[in-house]
Amino acid sequence: MWGRTDLLDESEEMVKHRTKGEKDTLKESEGIIFEESREGPVLITSIEVNEEGEKKLGKKKGKYITLTDLTVSPDEEQSFQNLEKLFTRKLQEMHEHIKLTESSKILIIGLGNATITPDAIGPKAIEYLQGSSLTQNEQVKVVMYAPGVTGQTGFETSDFIEAISKAFQPDLILVLDALAARNSERLCKTIQLTNTGIHPGSGVGNQRKEVSEEVYGVPVTAIGIPMVVDGPVLYADAMEHVIHYIASKVEEKGRPSSALAVTPMVSSKKTSIDKTVLQPIFGEWVTWSTDEKRKLFEEVFVGKNPSLFVTPKETDAWVEQYAYLLSSGLETWITGR
Repeated sequence: MWGRTDLLDESEEMVKHRTKGEKDTLKESEGIIFEESREGPVLITSIEVNEEGEKKLGKKKGKYITLTDLTVSPDEEQSFQNLEKLFTRKLQEMHEHIKLTESSKILIIGLGNATITPDAIGPKAIEYLQGSSLTQNEQVKVVMYAPGVTGQTGFETSDFIEAISKAFQPDLILVLDALAARNSERLCKTIQLTNTGIHPGSGVGNQRKEVSEEVYGVPVTAIGIPMVVDGPVLYADAMEHVIHYIASKVEEKGRPSSALAVTPMVSSKKTSIDKTVLQPIFGEWVTWSTDEKRKLFEEVFVGKNPSLFVTPKETDAWVEQYAYLLSSGLETWITGR
């Protein structure tokens, strides 16, 4: 199905409440506690899901934190430094209930295929961690490993982790992985932390055995960055931009100020636009939400390019930046416990 996502705040139920301005209706009684705040350019979303919410969302109960900075780019070091500081703080927040000490043992797993760039964040972060102070400090009890993928090894990733876990007996397992998004604007601009574990490959339709506390009997925190999006989702996103632009032009044409314009108008999706002005031309569907338009494309193009995934052309730069951010943030958090 198109629009697969590993991000909880992109799930259908969450999107529905966002688009209808009903975030305040996500009460604890409904199984979901939703909080949203902003720190500079970073949108911070915190969601807690219980058993009732699990049935509603189709996502495991637990805590989910997402950090989204739509302004970040791979060549802006300061943006990544600020994001890393926030990431480190949220790591601490996520694990406050575990009460880790200096003697606690942590197993860090970098999931993914190191030979495929958009899937290489996990292995690359492990590479950086292996050259960090964590490997030189005898007081720090950390094991880090990148097991590769089943297609390379012939073994389930979960089985590798289980074997290491039995030998090392960690107090916490951290899993680093690349994710899939359903919104092209979120590509390479969001970090998700969750204590529910992860299904490797689930976002791209290649789901493997679960990596979670239920499997190993040890708390598991999954940390991921969306690096790919369903190709056909771009159709709907592009159509949304076109509709917004045309509606903006129609709306602007009726204003006296338009006669004074000396350059073409640049439309921003952040600007509120009345799309009903396009109904006589395109019909009622033009006023539908982006999610509803994606579903229309799914129905129209079903069976065509269902396995096409897209990643930014600067993927190698994004991977380097995020791998370093994750390794540096983890090093700071672990040594500062």
